Parts: sequence; structure tokens; C-alpha cells
Amino acid sequence: VQLQASGGGLVQAGGSLRLSCAASGGTFSKYTMGWFRQAPGKEREFVAAISWSGGSTYYADSVKGRFTISRDNVKNTVYLQMNSLKPEDTTVYYCAAGRPITSAIMRRESYAYWGQGTQVTVSS
Repeated sequence: VQLQASGGGLVQAGGSLRLSCAASGGTFSKYTMGWFRQAPGKEREFVAAISWSGGSTYYADSVKGRFTISRDNVKNTVYLQMNSLKPEDTTVYYCAAGRPITSAIMRRESYAYWGQGTQVTVSS
């Protein structure tokens, strides 16, 4: 599975961005899709995930209520709508595909396929 993330950019604090991740080369609807982010010198951290059907979503506490993950299994694309952005959201965001068990859905080791990352910068 190949993943291509896009939609990053520069936005003021309080603003919004929508990230997209287009998948190819596999059966998209088989996979749980996740978004992670990684700042320089830090571990890659979980942001959000969505089950193969879209029926279940999961969020890190730091983004709950501000970010929304969704997917379109016809377009083979997963989205991350980011609202009320804060300067501390500034980093590179990665999409990922995998088949984790529910208890491991926030673990980066659970995802076999990764996109190339897209930079999000939030100015204060």
C-alpha cells in the first residue's frame, strides 16, 4: 500500500487545516487508518485513527474535540480535519495504514504502511 499525504501548510492559531491521505496499491477498506505526528528529536505520537468501516474513531487527548478523522472508501482517502489549531500542533504529520487490534490502535508499531509526511505550522 502506498500512501500520499497532503494538505499541510501555514495557518494562524485558531485556524483550520484539512489533511488528506490518498492510498493506492492495496485494498484500502481492509485497513485501519491512522494519523501520527513527530516533532524533531521526539517520538512519533498518535493523533487519531479510524476503523476500516469508519464506524469507530480514536483520538489522542491533546486533539480530542478539535480534530476529526474521516475516510472515504470509494476515493481511498482518509482525512484529518484540524480546527482550533494551536502553536503546539506544529510538526510533521504522517498517515499510516495497518490492521491493529483495538488495544494497540495508538501504537505506531501496529501500522505497516506510512506516508511521507506533511508539515503543519501554526503561528501564534
